[in-house]
Amino acid sequence: MKNIFIGLMFLTGIHSFAQEAGKVGELLKNEASKNEMETSVSKTRGSRNSNNSGFRNPNNSGSKIKNPNYQWNQNYGYSEVFLRIPEQGYFNIELGDQMISNNSGKFRFFDLPSGRIPISIYDNGYLLYRTTLNVRNNSRMVLDFFTDQGLFLLDSYPVRNQSYGFNNWNDVWNNPYGNQENNWNNSGNYVNVMDHNTFDQFLEMLQKNARFDDSRLAMINQQAHSVMFTSQQITILVKEMSFDKNKLSLAKSMYFKCADKSRYFLVYDAFDFESSKRELMDFIAKS
Repeated sequence: MKNIFIGLMFLTGIHSFAQEAGKVGELLKNEASKNEMETSVSKTRGSRNSNNSGFRNPNNSGSKIKNPNYQWNQNYGYSEVFLRIPEQGYFNIELGDQMISNNSGKFRFFDLPSGRIPISIYDNGYLLYRTTLNVRNNSRMVLDFFTDQGLFLLDSYPVRNQSYGFNNWNDVWNNPYGNQENNWNNSGNYVNVMDHNTFDQFLEMLQKNARFDDSRLAMINQQAHSVMFTSQQITILVKEMSFDKNKLSLAKSMYFKCADKSRYFLVYDAFDFESSKRELMDFIAKS
């Protein structure tokens, strides 16, 4: 009986820490119509349609141009999109003017221009999903797709100097689920970021043991010596302050302990007065 009980507890523990479809991330709306999804499209291995030739201007891909006007250093911006499909199958992903087909379930797109980029997901020639991604310059967008759940935006990380900044490809997708304690900083390197479960424990201790702003600031600053925080976590901590001047003081100091500074605009929501928001904006602009 004891062995059965231990076995059940073990299985329960494994399930509680497993990644689940739809558990994290922002669900992106499927814009494909029912008619499109029921019509097979030729998306077989090695095939490409006329709008995905690999050239930025497909109309010129098949003709020889005399005296071409080369443009060597056009700045389209640089962005990356990483998409994972943790299911068996041979999928085709079209993202802008790029297309990747494989059965590994991992699709990594580089050298993307910033802006709104359409994405389409096919399985065995049938369109499963279509939507538009709003890709920022110098960023890596990370997504998960589940055929019965949809496309989820897990997070967007800053990318500097087109550097990878990680050792294991799987960590890119696993981190948003809280399975890893590492995350990104603005230089593209690993830093020690407080995971979601630890942050919840820290917040509970803060609310229980620090009743006034002074003690809250001291407790947060002490913790910040050994760990980094996300913009969302910092927003929650700033909201714990009772007075706007203390909120502003904390928001300024925590900016240097933020792992995803590109999302620091979330912290503005923690303030009650527009003047405090503007002062924080000015501070960040000069930092």
